[in-house]
Amino acid sequence: MPSITSLVAKLQTDYPQLTFKSGDDFRWSPQEMTLYYPSASSDTATLLHEVGHALLGHNTYTKDIQLIEMERDAWEYARKNLSGRYDSSISESIVQESLDTYRDWLHARSTCPNCQATGVQTKTQHYKCVACHTQWRVNEARICALRRYTLH
Repeated sequence: MPSITSLVAKLQTDYPQLTFKSGDDFRWSPQEMTLYYPSASSDTATLLHEVGHALLGHNTYTKDIQLIEMERDAWEYARKNLSGRYDSSISESIVQESLDTYRDWLHARSTCPNCQATGVQTKTQHYKCVACHTQWRVNEARICALRRYTLH
């Protein structure tokens, strides 16, 4: 298994359209065409996952479920197309653990703040409860605490 530094060097050569920068966490910035990664990490699987986002053209989403689809697709692309090429193992358990964080995120966002039933997303960052008809707005909350604001 390659070190993250040697993997980044290979990826920079193979994908010159992408920029790789050391950062606090792994993330793909489509606006900057930049992949950020913690240089002290040994997590090559997550780096390849982020490359998957870049190569699949993942830019934005309007419905929260689309984010989970993009996450799943990036993991699948990394496993099928990148892991063997770059001699990096990506186990199904790593993929599912990562996807579970997004499933939990979606569940928390879609839980009605009034009756705790599951609501449906009506537009970007807005939900409506199918049980009690409460409507609420959520913050982005991918890297910060979830907030739900009841709408009147």
